[in-house]
Amino acid sequence: MLTAEQLAIMLDLQNKMNSKVNPDWLNAGYGFMRAAMVESVEAIEHHGWKWWKAQTKDLPQLQMECVDIWHFALSHIIISYQGDINASAKQIAMLLAEQSTQLEFDGKTYTFNEQGLLDNLELMTGLAAAKRFDVSLFMRIIEQCELSSDELFRQYVGKNILNFFRQDHGYKDGTYSKEWHGREDNEHLVEVLDETDPTNSAYAENVYNGLQQRYPG
Repeated sequence: MLTAEQLAIMLDLQNKMNSKVNPDWLNAGYGFMRAAMVESVEAIEHHGWKWWKAQTKDLPQLQMECVDIWHFALSHIIISYQGDINASAKQIAMLLAEQSTQLEFDGKTYTFNEQGLLDNLELMTGLAAAKRFDVSLFMRIIEQCELSSDELFRQYVGKNILNFFRQDHGYKDGTYSKEWHGREDNEHLVEVLDETDPTNSAYAENVYNGLQQRYPG
């Protein structure tokens, strides 16, 4: 289960990232649940659903989609609490503590702990299309994707900090290069995360510094 400290760090980072893109992001009307819906559909594609052809589940890509969905979900939750990070963290912690296994959607009860991953991804897609997000369902999905809450935290912070780094180094005006020393920045991020202790209170700052040390600019 995500800890209170992990929730506080992720929500704070998400608010800062959104504010960097647009200081008035809370009132901008961005479609965060629409974005989560699209990412959920992409997750379904990575899982494979076509009965008329052979398909292989791409677990790493599924995990990456989950991390991206969590970015949009956190944004949605922060907006629902008018930008109050503490209230957002308390709400998520309460939902996690409840350990719900069911939800009501479109007049039907879904027991998602008894459903397979594909059905749960489809359910999450439907909820997102209806501008809803269920934290317990999402946590069940990451469990089915073999992604622990600690690994979700580790990968979320890494992706968030990389987004910060890109913005700070010219991503918006087109001067940033994703290729460093012949390799993409995502590859460097993976190595930086492997070298950085996620239990350190300065984890986010250390990840940023690790990227900075590798950046050729």
